Amino acid sequence: MDISLTILIISIMFGFLLGIISGLTPGIHVNNFALILVAISPFLSGIGFAPFYIAVIILSNSIAHTFLDIIPSIFLGAPEADTALAVLPGHALLMEGRGAEAIRLSSIGSAGAVIVSLIMAIPMAFFFWKIYGMINAYIGWILVLIVVLMIATENGEYVEGQGSLVHLKFKFYAILLFFISGFLGIFAFDNTVLMQPLVKFGEPSILLPLLSGLFGASMLVISLMTKSELPPQQKNCMFVLPKKRIIRGMVTGTAAGSFVAWLPGVSSAVGTLLARLIVREEKDSMSSKEFMVSISSANTANAIFSLVALFIIGKARSGAMVAIDQLVKVSEWDYSVIILLLIVIIFVSAISYFTTIYLGDRISGFLSRINYSKLCAAVLAGLSIMVFMFTGWFGFIIFMISTPVGMIASYAKIRKINAMGVIMLPVILYFL
Repeated sequence: MDISLTILIISIMFGFLLGIISGLTPGIHVNNFALILVAISPFLSGIGFAPFYIAVIILSNSIAHTFLDIIPSIFLGAPEADTALAVLPGHALLMEGRGAEAIRLSSIGSAGAVIVSLIMAIPMAFFFWKIYGMINAYIGWILVLIVVLMIATENGEYVEGQGSLVHLKFKFYAILLFFISGFLGIFAFDNTVLMQPLVKFGEPSILLPLLSGLFGASMLVISLMTKSELPPQQKNCMFVLPKKRIIRGMVTGTAAGSFVAWLPGVSSAVGTLLARLIVREEKDSMSSKEFMVSISSANTANAIFSLVALFIIGKARSGAMVAIDQLVKVSEWDYSVIILLLIVIIFVSAISYFTTIYLGDRISGFLSRINYSKLCAAVLAGLSIMVFMFTGWFGFIIFMISTPVGMIASYAKIRKINAMGVIMLPVILYFL
């Protein structure tokens, strides 16, 4: 394959720019840009961008996105599936004036995932090439096991002097939230045809109203009800976390993200579930910080291993990889092409790391000078308008139902991770 270095660099930087836009803009995902790029691929080919270079644009976009999408999740409470679980510990740091620290934790997690992924790539590829058929046959039961572990580790809010059986109450609340959100997800996914977006920007996704309501609007409403104020944010806030826990967060997150990249119908959101189970939840701030590292590691590792899975087993496990699979014949690639793409990933990750920290430091300073309640109200209004514009009346109704469901976790004093039943339950039922 003849490679033009100039066009390759242009493709990388264009994909990186798209990653900044999709990462910082709530509701715009990598999949949206991927679909658009596939649609206009004849035009791009006509001006010198062969399908391979368009695939590089999509890959660069997906990697940069995994770094930058933490910023709106932390500061604006508008998460996607991949960052939804980072909202709670990140928001806690934000309210302590350490929003920039949350961004740095996430950035180091994503950067570390690139290094760990390169180390794990060959053994992981060989392992799944050998046992893929068996895992695919038992995916439903694997997810059931994950849910059981998730519920079993729910102990609720710690209160000194509480009875020894109080954890059963919190486990009941967790089960309740899991099934309420799960049945909401089933209803929403079964009726996606009812979405009539006012603005078509790629294919409309029912995940936008579901996740925006469960994990974004629910926190914004509680902030407004409690009249939360955004404390002054520390400038250039460095994080304090022992190297051992940083490395453990990177390794566990990367392992979780790489594992789910091979599974059909499973996103990196499920990888964050695994990361939460692997990283022992202790009653200290260090546990939350380690969790932030592991979540971001899972997110970035999933993007990387989705490419490896596409090459090894010929199956696209993400919207971006589906687009790449449509553009090029991956089966005809040799290992030199994969090595080149891994170099692209390293380069994009490096510039994304510094860009995320740079923007994270400045947005924290900007937000500390404005009224947080008004900001919450504005973001809530913006989310509502965005959901209505991109998913129509049906999506807006789902958004309105999802918001109070997402508030259950805060009032029941349980982990918001249990609301991931919105994705988990429909997937489990599909495979069983």
